[in-house]
Amino acid sequence: MQEAVWPLLSWESFYVIVGSSAAALTGLQFVVIVLGVDLNTLGGMSAIRAFGTPTVVHFCAVLLISALMCAPWHGPSGAALALGACGVGGVTYMIRVVRHARRQTFYVPDLEDWTWYGVLPLVAYTALLPAAIVFLRRPTPSLFVIAAVAVLLLFIGIHNAWDAVTYIAHGRTQQPEESGQRPSAAAGQADSSRRTLGS
Repeated sequence: MQEAVWPLLSWESFYVIVGSSAAALTGLQFVVIVLGVDLNTLGGMSAIRAFGTPTVVHFCAVLLISALMCAPWHGPSGAALALGACGVGGVTYMIRVVRHARRQTFYVPDLEDWTWYGVLPLVAYTALLPAAIVFLRRPTPSLFVIAAVAVLLLFIGIHNAWDAVTYIAHGRTQQPEESGQRPSAAAGQADSSRRTLGS
């Protein structure tokens, strides 16, 4: 039993770094949301729920995965069950996010938006499920999959947070007569500094 858990010890520093980064970036995303609301550039709660909130959730998922991988498990089954639950929760959440993003009317997502806000997070959370199952019998290869999921979610969050910052910065430079226009992917691509909401 101790041999099955032993590989986790060699990953402890990795998850401390990744988890700490996710925690710090979560705080920064809160600042981004506050700035966006103050500037009235985020389009209300509907758009925030579709594009801003998932970024915080991804950072929190990385923090949770890091905490699970550093926990003092007595056997692989506990870690595998927790990771599997995290994967199921993530997939369920992403299905809801995609549905909400399609229903909101403030912003029209383009292919890049769907990739970063829908496809890649869904792939990451889905990958946790087989990794959790494989972890019971072959922990070493599954640890690399779990680490890849954590890093992917971290980079997705960084990308989406940067989208939010550039979107807000672009909102600051809008002329008063332009501020009433509804953003769209076509209009965004026409801008040299095109960015999405929360995004």
